[in-house]
Amino acid sequence: MANQKLKTCRGAAKRFTVLKSGRIKRKKAYHSHILTSKSAKRKRGLRKGTFIDARDTAQIRRLLPYG
Repeated sequence: MANQKLKTCRGAAKRFTVLKSGRIKRKKAYHSHILTSKSAKRKRGLRKGTFIDARDTAQIRRLLPYG
């Protein structure tokens, strides 16, 4: 039997981006609704992406085998 391809977790593929450097980028939470109670400064910060924590890297890499 030939080697099987691994399936990418589609939910993770929509949420994370693997960069050339190997780091994994993600978006910040809490910027989708109930924005009236949040300050402009907080909403501005939520617009920017960030990187996943080093402790979560191995788990995300398993979900994105070809990332």
